[in-house]
Amino acid sequence: MVGGGWAGLAAAVEATQRGHAVTLFEMAAQLGGRARGVEVDGWRLDNGQHILIGAYVETLKLMRSVGVDIDKVLLRTPLRFTDPQGRGLHLSAGAPVPQFAAAVLRHRQWGWADKLGLLAAAGGWFASGFRCDPQATVAELTHKLPAAVRDTLIDPLCVAALNTPAAQAGGQVFLRILKDALFSGPGSADLLLPRADLSELLPLPAERWLRGAGADVRLSNRVEQLSPRTDGSDGWHIDGEPFDAVVLAATPTEAARLAQAAAPEWSAVAAALRYEPIVTTWLTSTDTRLPEPMLALREGPAAPAQFVFDRGQLGGRAGLLAFVVSGAQPWVDRGAPATQSAVLAQAQAELAAHLRGPLQVVKTLTEKRATFRCTPGLLRPAMHIAPGLHAAGDHVQGPYPATLEGAVRSGVAAARAMF
Repeated sequence: MVGGGWAGLAAAVEATQRGHAVTLFEMAAQLGGRARGVEVDGWRLDNGQHILIGAYVETLKLMRSVGVDIDKVLLRTPLRFTDPQGRGLHLSAGAPVPQFAAAVLRHRQWGWADKLGLLAAAGGWFASGFRCDPQATVAELTHKLPAAVRDTLIDPLCVAALNTPAAQAGGQVFLRILKDALFSGPGSADLLLPRADLSELLPLPAERWLRGAGADVRLSNRVEQLSPRTDGSDGWHIDGEPFDAVVLAATPTEAARLAQAAAPEWSAVAAALRYEPIVTTWLTSTDTRLPEPMLALREGPAAPAQFVFDRGQLGGRAGLLAFVVSGAQPWVDRGAPATQSAVLAQAQAELAAHLRGPLQVVKTLTEKRATFRCTPGLLRPAMHIAPGLHAAGDHVQGPYPATLEGAVRSGVAAARAMF
């Protein structure tokens, strides 16, 4: 396995469970890729905020298989899209379809035209099998919805799920997320909020499990060359070392580099992917406790963040707040100081009623290649590269955007396809 993010870990665990001897190469000093905990100036933070939903069945299965106590590390609640004033879409426990309809009807911000318009659109998506024109954007898919619904639900949900603004995001992928959340049975739409840092959710338990099962985990080890075996055996050499099969679970850029000689066409597709950044600004306000662990914020020209997480309610220090800016390229272009100042002003304005102390900046973290840009009709690299060589990662062909579930599913599929 080349790459120790969530896809590489999923592939390594699956292959080990199937009785294969596994070697895992990771260029960083720790596992987890773009979803890991980091130590910054004495603070234990995450390199980016991630949430799960109940429909992430493969991710939850993988976590359990390496010994993670799901109930301990995840706070499970029915889906709530709440703003600082307590308004929003609030589902109750139970089957998501009737609960979604009930939540729409009791939404306090929307008039009856807004509510009926959304329910009619949802019914139309269901009747179409959650399919649309492959070239349609989310904005085009939802342009007939009332503006209030688009502004307070569709647009923030789109950028949270796809990390791509609605005007550029693929409508078909968006519908797949809605389908799995609302039509996968009771609990599928539940929010699963991490109350441990991301390394404790999977990377560290998976590393312990893999080492305990005899896998060879090599950290701080960047693979320089991948080539077919020349000794008459099937398989590949990784920096001259022979292996029967390889899963490339590295970033698309690294995977394209390594596969260039063996599969130039595949490498060209991987290298052509474009990316969207995510910025997380961490602030602290002593004794502050928000009304809920996650609140939706109103994004605007001077307001970058779409969500804030109260990490004091999620296993972190009291008063530690994480403000998330998805689809953040315009703010990355402005620079970290400008983004940080804008988030601070947004926090002071939107959370004034809840702050119990002055806000102080802890750190602003930017993942410039957080996810691929999930545009309509996007060509993504295939799982199969060459005999005995497969790719895994949230960027590989599949129905999901760049999510933890997409990464895990691709890793499991690649491991199963190896032999």
